[in-house]
Amino acid sequence: MAINRRTQEERAREDLEHRCQVFRERLAQPDFLANKGIGNEIGFYTFCYDPSLEFEVRAYIEDLQRDAECGALPCDLKVINLYDAFLALCENKRILKAIPRQELKTGTQRQRDQLQKICGPAAFAKYILEQTRPHEPGDVILITGVGEVYPFLRAHDLLNNMLADFGDVPVVIAYPGSFNGQQFRLFNRLGADSYYRAFDIS
Repeated sequence: MAINRRTQEERAREDLEHRCQVFRERLAQPDFLANKGIGNEIGFYTFCYDPSLEFEVRAYIEDLQRDAECGALPCDLKVINLYDAFLALCENKRILKAIPRQELKTGTQRQRDQLQKICGPAAFAKYILEQTRPHEPGDVILITGVGEVYPFLRAHDLLNNMLADFGDVPVVIAYPGSFNGQQFRLFNRLGADSYYRAFDIS
């Protein structure tokens, strides 16, 4: 069993290394930065990885940000963390400090239901638009924190709400799980969510 586990971990790391290399190459390709080469489809991409490698992915994204900022990559990488976005949305509604008290008062499930109404996918999409516009040539939006906002927000719901306003810029969602071109599977464990408009970055 231990040998099989090590082999699975090695495969996950090899897959991540491949995806990291391809993603970095994409960030230097003129057609990718111009959102071309995928027909008439919206430029939404998934950067999937094994959830056990979350910290490695965070370090990799920090490296990409530094390289983009210093000019080593010819793009403006705009990273949006969904958990930070969630906190900002709650702060804007002036409810952030009251959340723990309300949860004790009403219960976890009711608090979750209320927060999902206030911080739904449309609110997240609007926040991302506000943080990234105007969209300029060379911009790439990278969304992180998908696992951190579960179960308040699911990737397919967010992307559906971003369709109208993000057709002019490539959007990459870092996803701790898998996407087979038709369905997301968060953490490689939860039930599949259907979505058909994204492309795997590799």
